[in-house]
Amino acid sequence: MSNIPTETTVKKSLAGQNNRLADTLVQLQVLNGNHPANQKQFAPVEQKMCEAGLYPLLPTGVEILQVNVGKRCNQTCAHCHVDAGPDRREAMSMETMQQCLNVLAQNPRVTTLDITGGAPEMHPLFKWLAEEATKLGKKVIDRCNLTIITANSQYRQLPQFFAANGIEVVSSLPHFGALHTNRQRGNGVFEASVEALQLLNEVGYGQEGSGLVLNLVYNPSGAFLPGSQQNLETEFKRQLHRKYGIVFNRLFAITNMPISRYLHFLLQSGQYEPYMQLLIDNFNPAAAKGVMCRNTISVSWEGFLYDCDFNQMLNLQVSAGAPQHISNFNLQQLNERQIVLNQHCYGCTAGSGSGCGGATA
Repeated sequence: MSNIPTETTVKKSLAGQNNRLADTLVQLQVLNGNHPANQKQFAPVEQKMCEAGLYPLLPTGVEILQVNVGKRCNQTCAHCHVDAGPDRREAMSMETMQQCLNVLAQNPRVTTLDITGGAPEMHPLFKWLAEEATKLGKKVIDRCNLTIITANSQYRQLPQFFAANGIEVVSSLPHFGALHTNRQRGNGVFEASVEALQLLNEVGYGQEGSGLVLNLVYNPSGAFLPGSQQNLETEFKRQLHRKYGIVFNRLFAITNMPISRYLHFLLQSGQYEPYMQLLIDNFNPAAAKGVMCRNTISVSWEGFLYDCDFNQMLNLQVSAGAPQHISNFNLQQLNERQIVLNQHCYGCTAGSGSGCGGATA
C-alpha cells in the first residue's frame, strides 16, 4: 500500500484548529482591507471589470451543476480553498442529492454534473449520485485527488467504477516531480498519485480511442502565477510518460485563490500584498470573459447556491432575487442574475485566467 498521509498523521484543517481564518467573515475582511492582518485597500475588482465592459458580470447560461458533497478528505493540502481534511464531517444528505438529480432531470440545458469535495469519493452516496446522473444522460465529472484510490482496499476499485460509468476524471497533481507535490500535499502523496494514475491508465483512462477522459490539474506551489497551460501540458506529458509510462488527455492550470488555507499561507509568509498586487497587475479582460461562474452554478453540501466554488467557500450566495437553495432551483431566474464579485475574483482574471476548466484565455 502507498505511503500516504493518514487521518491520524496529517495536520488539522483551519476549522479544526479554531483558526480565525476559518471564519469566512474574517477572510472577507482581510480581502477588503478591513482587518489588522491587512489594512491595504486594493482597487475593487468591480472597477477593473467595469473598465473591461464586464460589469455587471452576467451568466452566459447555466450548463454545469457543480456539487460539493462534503468537506471530508484524506489529505490536508497547504493550498486548499475548501479547508477540507480528515477532521471535517460535513456531508450532503440523500435528500439534497435527490434535489440535485431532480434539477438535472428537469433542465436539459444543464448537461453536466461536476462532483467535488473534499474527496467526494469518501461520501457514502458518491457512487449512487454518479450512477443516477449517468442514467439521466448527463456528463459526470469527478474531482479526484488521486491518493484516495490507493488509500485502502475500499477505494481501489474506483477506476473500474469510473470506467463503467464513463465518468470524466479530473485529478490534482501539482507537479511531475515528488518534491513540489509532496511539499504542497504531504509526504508520499506524489508516489501514491503516480500509482493511482497508472491504475487509471490500466482501465483505459487517457488512452487514445478509449473515450475515457483523464485530465490533470496543476497549481503553483508558491505565490506566483501558473505558466503557459499548453507548455505545462507538454512538459507534464513528456515527463510522466518518460518516467512512469503515464498518459492523460489535458492539463488544466489553475491559479491559487487567496482564500482559506492559501490565504493563511500568504499572510504567514508575508506574501499577501505582493501576491494580490501580482493578480491585479495581470488582470486580463479576455480571461475575465471566460470565467466559470458564467456557465456554472455551485451547490454546497447543505444545498445552498453560489456562483462558483470559491464564492461558496466564502459564503457569498447568489445575488438576492435569484433562488438561494437547490430546492427552489429556477434556471431562468439564475440565468438572469448578477454574478457576485469580491477581491478573490482577481485570481480568476489574472494572466491566462483560471477556473475549474483551467485557463480561460
